Amino acid sequence: MGQCVTKCKNPSSTLGSKNGDRDPGSKSHSKRSAGPRDDHSPAGGKSAGDILVNGTKKAEAATESGRLPTSSGEAGKEPGQSAQESSGQRMEELFRRYKDEREDAILEEGMERFCNDLCVDPTEFKVLVLAWKFQAATMCKFTRKEFFEGCRAISADSIDGICARFPSLLNEAKQEDRFKDLYRFTFQFGLDSEEGQRSLHREIAIALWKLVFTQNSPPILDQWLNFLSENPSGVKGISRDTWNMFLNFTQVIGPDLSNYSEDEAWPSLFDTFVEWETERRKREEETKWITPSDTDGPSPEEHT
Repeated sequence: MGQCVTKCKNPSSTLGSKNGDRDPGSKSHSKRSAGPRDDHSPAGGKSAGDILVNGTKKAEAATESGRLPTSSGEAGKEPGQSAQESSGQRMEELFRRYKDEREDAILEEGMERFCNDLCVDPTEFKVLVLAWKFQAATMCKFTRKEFFEGCRAISADSIDGICARFPSLLNEAKQEDRFKDLYRFTFQFGLDSEEGQRSLHREIAIALWKLVFTQNSPPILDQWLNFLSENPSGVKGISRDTWNMFLNFTQVIGPDLSNYSEDEAWPSLFDTFVEWETERRKREEETKWITPSDTDGPSPEEHT
């Protein structure tokens, strides 16, 4: 869906990739990515049972003491604490599978592989919802903090776990209050924070509006986007106020625009849109009732 998913100016970009040239059909599961080795694995390839404890194999020593080692290999830990640490380890391994070699974050290339393993196209609404739950500050990037806190927020620490959460995340995004939060997040997500942007480029705003309204498109959306594409008012960017107020506009103003009033505190761009759309509909209606001209020839009755 083009620019809807990147901070770049390249119209062919995607949320998971600035290049946008990934073949959506080349999907694979996370099992094809081996992931990094565990730095804590015993040296020499020995199993945990081969590690000696005071000259005795660890498993044997534990048996002699009358209790078996915990799943983490360390005795005396609380079960809840052990499970939490195991989940943290899985998140660490998952993060390191996609993180950049030079920066402690998942960047463009890693995001492409991440989306590929999730079996989603980087331009899908699902990816925007995931970025929302991760509270990502920048397109094409998950910092370590965003990734770990996001995984905890959706209670998932694996590719399969994240995939299993998508249905409930999509349902959550349909709730009115949650969608409003997602909608406002989308504006901030589209800004280039490194450049200090305060408004969205018109083309990016159009693409993001298409994306964020994937599940519930308001009746007036197509006309609004056509208006912005034809750009009769010469608008170059969309401000935060205009973005936020458009959601109110879709909820308050009917599809026929009859209850719109310029006296209310709408952005001036909305005044221009309503005037433009009203004139367009009037011309369309007039075209339907144009009578045939004389040059079309006489009617059949005139030959009798």
